[in-house]
Amino acid sequence: MEMLIDFPGGSRVDAHFGPFTVPTDQPPAASAPTPFALFLSSIGTCAGIYVLGFCQQRGLPTNGIRIVQRIHSNPLSGMVEKIDLEIQVPAEFPEKYRDSLIRSAELCAVKKHLENPPKFDVSTKVV
Repeated sequence: MEMLIDFPGGSRVDAHFGPFTVPTDQPPAASAPTPFALFLSSIGTCAGIYVLGFCQQRGLPTNGIRIVQRIHSNPLSGMVEKIDLEIQVPAEFPEKYRDSLIRSAELCAVKKHLENPPKFDVSTKVV
């Protein structure tokens, strides 16, 4: 997969891949999420894809299901130390599937890549 990253103006930095453009920006005049906020949101939305798929495969309604993601950062370094994902389900959601929802969310590809991070190679090229 290849992505093109460009600089459309101001503090905007956009990623283009396939038919999609993902805009990012920086405060104070941000018109889009910051790259780091987008990265963090990919964790919860990825888990959500797996939770959604689990429910759809079993014909379970997703009304009232949501994931609350909590970010815990080190106050000295500002680095994220822990991420909690709380899958909230309505009272009528079958109890026998609750542990399976957790297991499905843990299949998230973003989470797996954080647990086994890729190597980075940054270079320049004159074009």
